[in-house]
Amino acid sequence: MSKQAAIVIPEGCKRVLLHACCAPCSSAIVEWLLAHEVEPVIYYYNPNIYPREEYEIRKNESKRHAESLGIQWIDEDYSHEAWRKGVCGLEQEPERGKRCARCFAIRLRKTAEKAQELGINYFATTLASSRWKSLEQIEAAGKAAELPGVHFWAQNWRKDGLQERRNELLKEYQFYNQQYCGCEFSRRDV
Repeated sequence: MSKQAAIVIPEGCKRVLLHACCAPCSSAIVEWLLAHEVEPVIYYYNPNIYPREEYEIRKNESKRHAESLGIQWIDEDYSHEAWRKGVCGLEQEPERGKRCARCFAIRLRKTAEKAQELGINYFATTLASSRWKSLEQIEAAGKAAELPGVHFWAQNWRKDGLQERRNELLKEYQFYNQQYCGCEFSRRDV
């Protein structure tokens, strides 16, 4: 994923279920997809975010962004305790460590299942737009999450000026811009 020179649309991809971690990270990706005639369906599944108030702020910003563009936005239940069980024993791992890899696996598996349920053949994630995340971990989690007929669009969303555009859109939409990944374990490094 990290060696790609540009964004490449998978053959036959006209619609994608886009796992969105937050509005700032999804904004430039959504804009790019729409400009290239790929219909994004935003899927907000982030049980890692803590505390609940932080989760609600990020969720509402993501929903506000999607509604402003008239695109479909899906909210998955906040299941923080189930997520905590899923990363149990990895609490002391550093950022980009085994906890993050497990977190990506949990979230992208659920995204693949939702894509299959909706009949969408491709899913992607805005996690691959963050310079703080390991693209290799994200790609491995996405590939492992694939289901029959549902493929992970492994893409480095930092390319083609999208990182710079993200920053512009953050100001344009006046998005809330979080200062940590989302989980309580990432807060200790802030």
